[in-house]
Amino acid sequence: MDVNDSLITTVRLVADYMPENPLSGPFEASWRSLTENYTEYQIATWWSLFYHEVTYFLICLPGFLYQFLPFMQKYKIQQNKPETWEGQLQCFKLLMFSHFFIQMPLICGTYHFTQWFNIPYDYDSIPPWYVLGLQIFGCFVVEDVWHYFLHRVLHHKDYYKYVHKVHHNFQAPFGAVAEYAHPVETVVLGTGFFLGILFFCTHFLQMWVWGLFRLLETIDVHSGYDIPYNPMHLLPCYTGARFHDFHHMNFNGNYAPTFRWWDKLLGTDWQYKEYCSKLAKEGTKKD
Repeated sequence: MDVNDSLITTVRLVADYMPENPLSGPFEASWRSLTENYTEYQIATWWSLFYHEVTYFLICLPGFLYQFLPFMQKYKIQQNKPETWEGQLQCFKLLMFSHFFIQMPLICGTYHFTQWFNIPYDYDSIPPWYVLGLQIFGCFVVEDVWHYFLHRVLHHKDYYKYVHKVHHNFQAPFGAVAEYAHPVETVVLGTGFFLGILFFCTHFLQMWVWGLFRLLETIDVHSGYDIPYNPMHLLPCYTGARFHDFHHMNFNGNYAPTFRWWDKLLGTDWQYKEYCSKLAKEGTKKD
């Protein structure tokens, strides 16, 4: 028995003692209805596009509302740079272009991927939640490696102004900025999302679950708000909004999207560490 099998066996034993999920019944009925009433092509393309649009803007909604809530302003990282209607409209326009003319063709390709690799859609083939959880974590690790190194390439002086500069139009980001990018960047960095699927996908549902958690992560780190008790920080070595917000403010360093370990290992977080030390000293002097 290898390490993976041992881990899954341990998690399975723990899962046997957990109470039954009350949502399992409604979810089963909904998934069976989906697969019975729509073809695999329709689910993989049009339903995936609908799913992406709904989840993206629903996850962005709380951050959008924060700007109107005075009690939330104490959590805003760059206090002197509030959101503007002009900036949000500019972001929305590019997002619509990107979602329907760049990402939609990529989404359509998922159907062919599932056919080539015989990825099932039926309810009975859905892996247990703990297997799904390990697969999603694996996707995060793979995507994080890809994103970190390609992100650094996009910051190279010979390429930055042509591609990645678009994303950095917002020095103080807000949630919707997560997918505000040049079409080339959308494809290049977006490839990391599909690499995780290539390595770990055993059911179509995993694509949607992975997409949900990836959106939760990227919208959170671009939110511009450092919210206490954020459940995303349960991820080990999670970057978080404050870590990535510094990248937008400073333009260099803190390249990783999800985990801090590559920045720590390769020393690309040194400016952030100095910045945090400076803030700590200023806070001590004020006290």
